[in-house]
Amino acid sequence: MNITHLKPSQILKTEPFWLASIAAGLAAICLTLVWKAHDVGHLGMSLLFFFAIGSILWDKRHTFNFESDVFSSVVGWLIISWVLWQSTTHNLGYIIRLLPLASAIGVGLLASGFKGVKQYWEALIILFFLEIPSVLAELFLDISPYSAKFASLILWYLGFDVTLNGVYIHLPTGSVKVVPSCSGIDTINYLLGISIIALVMFPIAKNKRLFVSLFAMFLGFFLNAIRIAILAVMVGTNEAAFHSWHGGNASYSFGVFGILIFGAFYMFILRQEERQIQKMEKS
Repeated sequence: MNITHLKPSQILKTEPFWLASIAAGLAAICLTLVWKAHDVGHLGMSLLFFFAIGSILWDKRHTFNFESDVFSSVVGWLIISWVLWQSTTHNLGYIIRLLPLASAIGVGLLASGFKGVKQYWEALIILFFLEIPSVLAELFLDISPYSAKFASLILWYLGFDVTLNGVYIHLPTGSVKVVPSCSGIDTINYLLGISIIALVMFPIAKNKRLFVSLFAMFLGFFLNAIRIAILAVMVGTNEAAFHSWHGGNASYSFGVFGILIFGAFYMFILRQEERQIQKMEKS
């Protein structure tokens, strides 16, 4: 179905318009749930990821085939109904991070069925890396001991009299405990997701893609270790600054730094590939 040449009044009656409306409504519900959960960091990242998905879908809007079948539509409506039912539940926990991907699958099935849902693979893979790794990490992975060890190593190299005992970092001025929520797993997951967005929207050579994602993950781990080291120094000297860097506005700066550093790194790789292509064309 092509809606390029339709009048505004006709567009309102088309299937793509209503599908887009359903998708927008579900996205608004997911964002509202994150906002009500007071997860400011995840809300900001969700907006960024949704913007990237919207840009990709808009660029490809003329290529989509909107042909579904009864079975696919029923399954799609069941998934959307589950999302709506979950949105009325209190204390969703990690389920809240499954809703955007479930919503996208449901709308995709309504639009194009099981056979055509692969048209939206970019959006689905971006949502997958926004949500699923963090859920799996929360359920099965605790990197707190490694974060504490790396942070204490940074302090030791800087000349601090630091002692490590499991997930406890001790300094003469005070001690901090590195719990799973402060281990940096969210920062790692977010930067991994950013790398996936970059690879989808601005592809590079296949032999560099794994390296790019690994770099993004290490960058998240390294930046969070620096944050933990700063907290360990501040815990007994500046309580106001400690709380700001622990969960206040200052703590979000590390996520911004991570995105900027990764963006500069990825831009460097893109320019390198452009120069290689130019050299090949000249030769």
